[in-house]
Amino acid sequence: MGKALVLVICLAGPAWAAPVALVALGDSLTHGYGLPPEDGFVPRLQAWLTAKGADVAVQNAGVSGDTTQGGLARVGWTLSGGAEAMIVALGGNDVLRGIDPAVSRANLAGIIEAAQAEGVRVLLVGMTAPLNYGAEYKAAFDDMYGDLSREYGVALAPDFFAGLRDVPPEEMGSVMQGDGLHPNADGVLRIVEALGPYVLDLIARTD
Repeated sequence: MGKALVLVICLAGPAWAAPVALVALGDSLTHGYGLPPEDGFVPRLQAWLTAKGADVAVQNAGVSGDTTQGGLARVGWTLSGGAEAMIVALGGNDVLRGIDPAVSRANLAGIIEAAQAEGVRVLLVGMTAPLNYGAEYKAAFDDMYGDLSREYGVALAPDFFAGLRDVPPEEMGSVMQGDGLHPNADGVLRIVEALGPYVLDLIARTD
């Protein structure tokens, strides 16, 4: 009888909380283009967060070549796996294709709205445009991330590449792959170091 009572008490005790389900919705930068799987953004972010004591499981929802429109098209499926928080890191391919920033902004707004409808917290990660399309295009593109953050009340990490901004131009080859667009393994580590605190804050505020 005593053993049975102990068993009942153990079974009735509180269950261990599951790790926070975090999904990273993005493009090749999120996916880990050109890198061994273990050196990609998501595995390195997972390792960084774990080292900081965060109980989180990061899912890679990066698709190489994806635009904000592609992200909007698959956000419903991405959220269907029980995500509690989501990193949104899209827009780089929109710039490469010269897509109107107003279109990109509407797509990002749709992604945020889909997440909020499911009660999923969002960290919006900014990208920056070069001056190839002119100052007006650059301003409209760069500013849309902050505007959306304020409009929807979501967290913002202003610059995906913040961790590389202090690298001198002549040394960029030490942190970038040969295409000049994607970080190498060392570059990913620097990016994660800069972006990680924003993700920790997102996790901490996840109900």
